[in-house]
Amino acid sequence: MSYPGVLVVEDDLLLNHLLVENLQKIGYEAEGVGTLNEARQYITQKEIALLLLDAHLPDGTGMELLEKNNLPPVVFLTAYGSIREAVSAMKAGAEEYLVKPINLDELEVTISRVLETQAMKQDYQFCKSQVQKKRHSKVIVGQSPIIEKVHELIRAVAPTNMSVLVQGESGSGKELVAAEIHKQSDRAQRNYVALDCCSLQEKLFESELFGHEKGSFTGADRQKKGLIEAADGGTLFLDEIGEIEPAIQAKLLRVLETGHFRRLGGTKDLSSKVRIVAATNCNLEKMSEDGTFRLDLYYRLSAFVVTIPALRERRDDIPELVSHFLQNHNFSRRINKQFTNTAMKELIAYHWPGNVRELKNVVERAIILSGDKPDIRPEHLTFSNIRNHRNIGFQLNFDHEPTLEEIERDYLKVLLNKYSGHRLKVAEALGVSERNTYRLLKKHTLS
Repeated sequence: MSYPGVLVVEDDLLLNHLLVENLQKIGYEAEGVGTLNEARQYITQKEIALLLLDAHLPDGTGMELLEKNNLPPVVFLTAYGSIREAVSAMKAGAEEYLVKPINLDELEVTISRVLETQAMKQDYQFCKSQVQKKRHSKVIVGQSPIIEKVHELIRAVAPTNMSVLVQGESGSGKELVAAEIHKQSDRAQRNYVALDCCSLQEKLFESELFGHEKGSFTGADRQKKGLIEAADGGTLFLDEIGEIEPAIQAKLLRVLETGHFRRLGGTKDLSSKVRIVAATNCNLEKMSEDGTFRLDLYYRLSAFVVTIPALRERRDDIPELVSHFLQNHNFSRRINKQFTNTAMKELIAYHWPGNVRELKNVVERAIILSGDKPDIRPEHLTFSNIRNHRNIGFQLNFDHEPTLEEIERDYLKVLLNKYSGHRLKVAEALGVSERNTYRLLKKHTLS
């Protein structure tokens, strides 16, 4: 294994030769010069990792060279009794000093330590630059007119205290929008709390949201504050709000209207100045008409609406999104990869039913499948099973132009048959929650 280059600047030819020979034996690419002028010429012509620099040379002192900017790390060589000179060299920028006569074991340890420290400094600067880039970059990637409109809406509503409803298909980036609204608001220094409304059973969800008093239900052995309290003064993001039950909808409406709520099992009114940002991939207006979502809550939430376009509606943003995902990978693994033009064309042409989330997954899988090769080609692209839903055998067998509800009902029948009535698998195929699937089945009297 060949280690980085070391330049020995020492006018004692015997010592110079000894140092170079010893460094070469332990694996370094080492060369020696005897004057400051030779050292200056060498540094401008070749790249080296470290300088072993003598304090006194025929045409000047090591300090003269040390004061030059953009030098590699320097280990200063000084005679016994000139420690003050070595200290001055350290103040001027030298990393270490060694006292003559040079102990070769100490020399090896010193060089290794200096080079490791230098590598750590470079890694730190690299990481710092990447963090700065991320800090000043847009969280929601893209410059298409349709996504710029989303940015405009975020900038407009963020400074206010209005509740916001974020609409968009699954995987389109609704939580990113919510987080960006919080980040650009006066609440940015307070808590941002997110809750997936379909991840918990009704009782647990209510406890998580409002908190509970000791003894309010089996297992409630102590008082617990809910997320509304935790987010007081900040932002509470409720993802998939169309999934919450009517009873909880009524309690949430009270929070929006009055700022007051009660913990589960509690009798005392509590207050919270929380801002609610809700998200859904459902048509809440239609659900309100059907009676599955409170109309007054819908009106409250939809005072300001941000609709995120599906990825297929902003294909011009795909190259930038891919570059963003690649940059994150290259940053974490320090391996530069790029998609070929052919692979990029295939990404742009795909219909992306899973939106940006699916694109991110496809990019990450392609990075893995491409191995150590820098180019990611079409054969490395593996799209999700959603792409193959056309093979499910679903056909329209109507003797008239069907309504959307009729198509929906027929498709549910096909899926139920395909998955032998397994509701979770049907939900996965539809790309919705199991609870929402149950509602669809009940709506079409298929449950």
